Amino acid sequence: MEEKLSLKRMLALSWLYLAVLVLGSWVISSWSFAWGVLIGGVISIASFLVSSREVQRFFKTLEQQQGQPAEKAKITKKGLILKFWLRLLLIGLVLFFFIRFSSINVFGLILGLTTVVFTITLSALGVVWGYYFSGR
Repeated sequence: MEEKLSLKRMLALSWLYLAVLVLGSWVISSWSFAWGVLIGGVISIASFLVSSREVQRFFKTLEQQQGQPAEKAKITKKGLILKFWLRLLLIGLVLFFFIRFSSINVFGLILGLTTVVFTITLSALGVVWGYYFSGR
């Protein structure tokens, strides 16, 4: 089960799904739509990668702080939350500039932003499927 939910596997599936989406968008719709899908997907995957690294770093810091005052853990927690909000603000600004100052297709951008959500959903469904139909 852990293999199906590994970070490397989810990233590989995200890139694969994004490639299929971009190619399909280009064939079915237009290059502008495919470009929007590509930009949205790259933003989504990059955000997922950065947030996973931040969470891993957070847990390593918590492990190192065991036995120390709780105040240090609160500072670490506040830092993680602050980084989350700053990343969200940065993504919002990047999206704003792409929408405002380029001819990017907004619907393609939205479709690309769903890349990681779709990958996580498929991975979770795969785990549930394997659990229920593995003969347990």
